[in-house]
Amino acid sequence: MVKKTVLVVDDEAGHRLMVRAIMEDAGWRVLEADRGEAALTVLGSQTAQVALVDVNMPGMDGETLLGELRQRHAHLPVVMLTAYGSVGSAVQAMKKGAFDYLTKPTDNDELVAVLDKAYAFGRLLDENQRLKLAAGEGRGLIGDSPAMRRVKEMIEQAGPSEATILILGESGTGKELVAEALHQASMRSKGPLVKVNCAALPADLLESELFGYVKGAFTGAVKDKPGRFQLADSGTLFLDEIGELPPALQAKLLRALQEKTVEPLGSVATRAVDARIVAASNRDLREEVAAGRFREDLFFRLSVLEIAIPPLRQRLEDLPVLTGHLLRKLGRKNNKEIRNLSPAFMEGLSDYAWPGNVRELENVLERALILCRTDSLTPDLLPPQIVTRAARPGNCPPAAAASSDQAPSLERAEREVLVEVLRQQGGHRERTAEALGMSRRTLQYKLKKYGLSDPRRGREDGGEG
Repeated sequence: MVKKTVLVVDDEAGHRLMVRAIMEDAGWRVLEADRGEAALTVLGSQTAQVALVDVNMPGMDGETLLGELRQRHAHLPVVMLTAYGSVGSAVQAMKKGAFDYLTKPTDNDELVAVLDKAYAFGRLLDENQRLKLAAGEGRGLIGDSPAMRRVKEMIEQAGPSEATILILGESGTGKELVAEALHQASMRSKGPLVKVNCAALPADLLESELFGYVKGAFTGAVKDKPGRFQLADSGTLFLDEIGELPPALQAKLLRALQEKTVEPLGSVATRAVDARIVAASNRDLREEVAAGRFREDLFFRLSVLEIAIPPLRQRLEDLPVLTGHLLRKLGRKNNKEIRNLSPAFMEGLSDYAWPGNVRELENVLERALILCRTDSLTPDLLPPQIVTRAARPGNCPPAAAASSDQAPSLERAEREVLVEVLRQQGGHRERTAEALGMSRRTLQYKLKKYGLSDPRRGREDGGEG
């Protein structure tokens, strides 16, 4: 069994020795540091569940150390130690986040009781954080596959830190949701979360959006405008698709990260900013660095910690819970409730590679929900690209491949979808192809395949009337 551990930070060796004797007798493990700087070094390599910190120490005093611990180890309860008659400073420290305070000389029973309470409080904070991350539904972090558990564990560990984080993953995997979870898990959660899509803005506009501008900086700049860095002060700045950042802006971003200052367009003065940076990319930034398209120094600055989000095809065990969550959300949006999912419908979802990831799954489910005329989803509601892929023997799961009538059933489903969408589009082939997300040539092939191209069938077969 792992012992409870307390880090005692006190420049008085005699008092540290006394605390060690008391706490070890109570079954605790004791770590020691004689000043604030040493305490941070100890916590860089070892773990404690409680810190006991003297207020008055040479160099970094207890109050300054408390601030550092709140930033670096958010869930570590800190109990302050102060000499009798200096209680005011300890009370002030409690206002800044200390759990409790004790006065010297320390009463043995009170010392053990307060540290036990602090330990219980810290475990409660950790458990609450774990439950929030495990639930994750409000932020869309759905799934309990090994791959998603690793993502959630990384968020739990990295969230309370001040480290710059790089989120990597294919389009549609949920990088923005991970950024939101990191912000909520941080000490900055009460501050703003400001988002910038670097791929959505032209370079000249992106610079002014990031760093702001002053009145008269360019034609139309009639007043000062703060940039996203300034808007994110005391919070988190999320830079999505950072790999799309032009080279000139990469240099300016690197300087802002290094110096924690920005220089608005048209200004000669710099302005301090305190924003945590979380960046994301669907590109392999190491390849971009090797190709000379992304600065190596900026990459290393951004990737202090990396979180890789798995594509949906690598966590298909999460499909049932993801599907249920998305259908509840889409049902509320469309004022429609789905009560049942046929096994064949789920089989079709499970046998698809999902190149568009969770975003594509959501689109497929919304389409099925809208087309559904009952409260049950059946395979005829799947789009052709899923039905067609599932109908190929090489893509069927073993149980499905062994069924002699599976492919004809899926072909019937695809035919019924074609007929239904043709009907909805009034038989107009171009609009039908667009609605189904396929080329007109592919549509013509499928119409011929299923005997729907005979002009004598009228508008239902996709003729123009």
